[in-house]
Amino acid sequence: FKAPSRDHPALYRDLLRTNRVHWIAEEPPAELVREKMMECHFRFRHQMALVPCVLTLNQDGSVWVTLVKPARAITPGQFAVFYKGDECLGSGKILRMGPSVYTLQQGKNREESPKKEEADKIEPAT
Repeated sequence: FKAPSRDHPALYRDLLRTNRVHWIAEEPPAELVREKMMECHFRFRHQMALVPCVLTLNQDGSVWVTLVKPARAITPGQFAVFYKGDECLGSGKILRMGPSVYTLQQGKNREESPKKEEADKIEPAT
């Protein structure tokens, strides 16, 4: 898929799944084990700004990462690196991604009521 522009909504996603995360200090962090969810920050490119997110721990040690706001150009195979303050918590390879912002917008457009012209085309039941 080639997006028509650098900022096309198809390039943005706010959900991804990693493989089993390699945790550095705690395996996995106690808060994540206790609550099954944890707020932290993540990045998937070396120089990018940290993005607030919520991690949800899966039984196999992988995590779902829900971003506070969609990030551009996340790609399977990249590594998601997690931080709490200045501390690097660990990382996992990105395996899957949720739907793009574009896909979500298309779904919302379909859920809205039919436009008047479309309603006029619907034949009354006899």
